[in-house]
Amino acid sequence: MPFALELAERVYTLRYDDLPPEAVSWAKIGILDTVGVTLAGSNDPSAMIVAGVLSGAGPSLLLGANKRTGPLDAALVNGTASHALDFDDCSNTLGGHPSAPILPALFALADETGASGRDFIAAYVAGFETECKISMGVNFYQYTRGWHPTTTIGVFGAAAACAKLLKLDAQRTATALSIAASLASGIKSNFGTYVKPLHIGHCARNGLFAALLARDDYTASPVAFEHKQGYFEVFNGAGNYDAGKILPAWGKPFDIVKPGIAIKQYPCCGSTHPAIDAMLGLVREHDLKPDAVERIQSWTHTRRLEHTNRPDPQSTKDAKFSVQYCLARALLDRKVAIEHFEGDAYKDPRVRAVTEKVQAAPYTTEQFPAENHFGAEIKVTLRGGTVLGMKVDQPAGRTSANPLPQERLKEKFENCANRALAPDRTAAVYSAIMELEKLSDVRVVNNAMAAEASMHRPATAVKA
Repeated sequence: MPFALELAERVYTLRYDDLPPEAVSWAKIGILDTVGVTLAGSNDPSAMIVAGVLSGAGPSLLLGANKRTGPLDAALVNGTASHALDFDDCSNTLGGHPSAPILPALFALADETGASGRDFIAAYVAGFETECKISMGVNFYQYTRGWHPTTTIGVFGAAAACAKLLKLDAQRTATALSIAASLASGIKSNFGTYVKPLHIGHCARNGLFAALLARDDYTASPVAFEHKQGYFEVFNGAGNYDAGKILPAWGKPFDIVKPGIAIKQYPCCGSTHPAIDAMLGLVREHDLKPDAVERIQSWTHTRRLEHTNRPDPQSTKDAKFSVQYCLARALLDRKVAIEHFEGDAYKDPRVRAVTEKVQAAPYTTEQFPAENHFGAEIKVTLRGGTVLGMKVDQPAGRTSANPLPQERLKEKFENCANRALAPDRTAAVYSAIMELEKLSDVRVVNNAMAAEASMHRPATAVKA
């Protein structure tokens, strides 16, 4: 049986009633977190410029706005907004962001077709499982090669989830996955620019597009994955993938349960987070003041440092990928927050002065085991010669075994959503998502996310 069809059979047969309670609970956490960061990101220029280029009306909401458009355009804009702040969830298996490619497409589709909360959750979990299990066969080769796995793999999660919500049979679901194989794209050279969040918008749109085409009997190769010029060989090459790892791992356990969803505490590249945790730990433990610090040494995994060693960030997006900037903010402000990546914050002479004190390097196997690629060590040398140090094996919230408490999840959601919605709307969205499995129509959530026009920044504030 072709790979796409075998995978599609698993997507098709998954039912809400088959999900363990932990999967439903984590699904609601992922949905809540993604909705929050998307609302916050809806005012970001990277999303607003995309929205301004598009035209046309339709049934699907642009989150945090008072505008509706066609489902494909909504998936594109909302997908871009979901990753605009780089505050969306991560996955150790995917090596990227699992929910952002899926949920903007599902919300856009649900606005057009209607869907129950139970069907929505099942579709989300199916998409999440699809992209993560494919990752087990192709990553981290794609990541190190320069592909952006959130999109080159996430497009299959979006296609599978949308096929599931459309109630496509296994054959049409397989076609959607094969179409998606030709729509996969995203290169890491565009990290630190508006194009990185555009990757996710493009991915969400393409996954939905593939499912809609398959619904209407579009054709695609049944062997789009395993063909000698198919997805596996083109994106990875011979000897750089193992398709045999993918299907047997389906649901054993569901990836959304273990290792689970990594919820971000800071609105910047996840590869900087363990170092930020260590820096904030030292700041709080020793009440560090910037003037007392002579030098900061940071060690992270070479894979993480490759795209975060940016001692002189040149834009707000660039600053999100600068471990030097993020550590300077942690020392100066005792937090790393959304406002640190807005406007000209990256030019602040105070933070520039501290950034120059930060030295970043890859850690060795003497510092962390080779299999740990999410650790960090920080050493701070004070004036006078005292050296303070801290190591972090992985950032808080990185796996389901080390989750953030519910109150911190809610606080993050409220801080994000209130940037686009009035507080009563934020509360309504929170309550609806926490009771999502009881809703007969997900449009209850979508309708609550429509902001008043006065809450949204005018498009004239953005220049292409």
